[in-house]
This record gives sequence, C-alpha cells and structure tokens, in this order.
Amino acid sequence: MLGPFLPLMFISPAWYRWITDCIVATWLTLPVALLEMVFGAKVIVTGDGFVPGERSVIIMNHRTRMDWMFLWNCLLRYSYLRLEKICLKSSLKSIPGFANTKARSNEFAEKNGLKKYEYVLHPRTTGFTFVVERLREGGNVDAIHDITVAYPQNIPQTEKHLLNGNFPKEIHFHVQRYPIETVPTSKEELQLWCRKRWEEKEERLRHFYEGGKCFSATGQSIIPPCKSELRVLVVKCISLLYWTVFPLGMFALLYLYSFARWYFAAMIVFFVVQQKIFGGLELIELACHGYFKKQQKFHDTKIKTN
Repeated sequence: MLGPFLPLMFISPAWYRWITDCIVATWLTLPVALLEMVFGAKVIVTGDGFVPGERSVIIMNHRTRMDWMFLWNCLLRYSYLRLEKICLKSSLKSIPGFANTKARSNEFAEKNGLKKYEYVLHPRTTGFTFVVERLREGGNVDAIHDITVAYPQNIPQTEKHLLNGNFPKEIHFHVQRYPIETVPTSKEELQLWCRKRWEEKEERLRHFYEGGKCFSATGQSIIPPCKSELRVLVVKCISLLYWTVFPLGMFALLYLYSFARWYFAAMIVFFVVQQKIFGGLELIELACHGYFKKQQKFHDTKIKTN
C-alpha cells in the first residue's frame, strides 16, 4: 500500500508522513476490530483521558508482551491511533513472558538497592529521560500520560496464547495526565519522577487485583473519548469489511495481471535492499526531512539577508 507514495518522500516528507500515518492507522484498526468484535474483549478507560490534539509521551507498565497492541483499543477512542509511535525495549521482543522479565527486574532492584515489585517491572529511566529532554528542546511535547493497564481475568503473555484462543475478556486502562510544566526538568529529578510513577502503579495494581478488579467505580474517564462507542463500532465494521475485501482484490490482481506481479516483486526487492543498506525506511525519511529543513532554514536566512 505504501509503494505508490514512496516518491512523495523525496518531494514533500510532511505529506508522505501524513499519508503513511493514515495507512498505518487503517491497518491498526484491524486488530482492534478483531479483539473486540470477534473475540469479545471489553475495553474500559478510566482516569484523566486524553486532550484531543495534544502532543504527549505515553508511559505504560507491562503485564504481557501484548500490552502495546492492546493499547490501540484505547487510542482509537481518542483519535490518537494515527499519531502513535511506539518505543519498545528490544529485550521485550524476545523474552517469553512476564515471569522471566520480572526475574530480571528483581535482579536490577537488588543490584541498585531498590524495592522489589510484584505487579510491575522496574522502569529503565534512561530512555524515558532522553525522549522527554529531546522533545522539550524542540517544544514538541505538551504532557506526559501515565497509563496503567490491568487484566482482571486471563493475561495472554505471547502471540502463541492468542493463536490458542486465549484472549483477554476485559482490558482496563487507567490514564493520568501530567502537563509538561509540572514535570521536573533536570535529568536526575526526571528519573526520580518516573520511578515515583511506578511506585504508584504498583499500589494501584495491588488494589486492583486484591479489590474489586476495577480502577474506578464509574468505569469512565474524566475527559470523554473523541469517538462515541457507536462511531467506534462503525470504524471497526468498516475495518473488518475493508481488510476482508482488500486482500482478495490483491490476490485477484496478482493472478490476472503480470504488471501486478512485477510491481509486487519490485516492492519486495526494494524493501529488503533498503533495509540492508540504510537500516530502514524511517531513516531515509528522517534524512529527507533533515534535508528539507536545512533548505528551508537556508532560504529563510537568505531572505533576511536581502
């Protein structure tokens, strides 16, 4: 789907990014639709919610390797799905389960003289502080959203569990919003601030699992979602229909037309080669964005000089 728009990256990176985000969001609605409509999962969002259009850093605990995918169900309701970018620790890609990761977290706690947690993992604050500091420097962050995720019943740990039909019955997201002005600026204080949020998560999850299996008695967020549940249902239905018809159409094109087969083969070769040479399409996009930004600065400086 991205192939026809690749030349736009070298002409207008901003437009290419907007189109890419829309295409990716279209794809991300499919697992949301499958999880809720086909497998019957219920999503409950409590706490502050999200301010529409706000630029934020989202931090979240991990109970399973699949948390980042379930988060899409929450973000769809606040129209954040198109804008979301995930920064995931590389270790989480290969560690098979929360228990194994928890063992490493306990080792980290012992080594650094920290309290051992039962429901969360100790946060590695280096990446968090780096992201927040860089976004602050560019004036590109308005708030930090701290999300606590919990599963009152079954907790699928890996993709294998999902393939075996072990889907969560309910997913609870508790959202706390911190305006960036209230967040510390120094690196040391920012790290302590992040650790404090995880201490609060531990207690919040303890009350959740030892109490009534809910974060809030109302079961609603303070800031209501941008999309009503009816609108979310329409989006999910359209997604299921589209991703049923689209693959069938592509297979028909590949079967009937040789140019479609050549195009498909060319795209495979292109994506494999660029990955080997440049390390990923996103790095090429960043280079193009940097080039156009320098050209704009040079143009603006030239105008001021004249």
